[in-house]
Amino acid sequence: MTAGSGCRRTATDHRDHLELLRSGVPGPGGIWADLGSGTGAFTLALADLLGPAATIVSVDRDGSALREQQRVMADRFPAVRLDPRVADFREPLSLPTLDGIVMANALHFLPRDQQVAVVRRLVPQLRPGGRFLVVEYDAERGNPWVPHPFGPATWARIAAEAGLAGPREIGRVPSRWLGAIWSGVSERPGLQPRGA
Repeated sequence: MTAGSGCRRTATDHRDHLELLRSGVPGPGGIWADLGSGTGAFTLALADLLGPAATIVSVDRDGSALREQQRVMADRFPAVRLDPRVADFREPLSLPTLDGIVMANALHFLPRDQQVAVVRRLVPQLRPGGRFLVVEYDAERGNPWVPHPFGPATWARIAAEAGLAGPREIGRVPSRWLGAIWSGVSERPGLQPRGA
């Protein structure tokens, strides 16, 4: 489902998660990180897109959420290597060199100036040409549950200030919360991503 598809569903599901990420994932395999992954809705979508040759480093502060994620991943995508880590993406992380990073509904918990700082600190974790995917509510004003969402234009500014190139929207689904959820991708400058 992409922008303009006319779909009226309001709850996101695995198909929506796949469509929000699909255009940002250049091919199967590789090493990716899902930061602020929670129980793993987008980790599962990433596993589905990357296939059995992939490794996904899944980072969240909630150990019980990661345990639930491990259980579901083992059932649905047992060949994908999952590396769960209880950690806070706002702090420095020791990660392998990554082909991509996904931050789905995670950056909106940080004020805008902290969003830029966190993304800037994560960019060196990507190999040249590696991709940085965001999934966010399409709003510039939040609420107590989604305090600092942002739309594609704001992501373009955040990405540029953090040292990423080519920010663009790649997906959109309707949402009963703040109207829509959209996805975007940018790259670390350098070589083209695998499979591009």
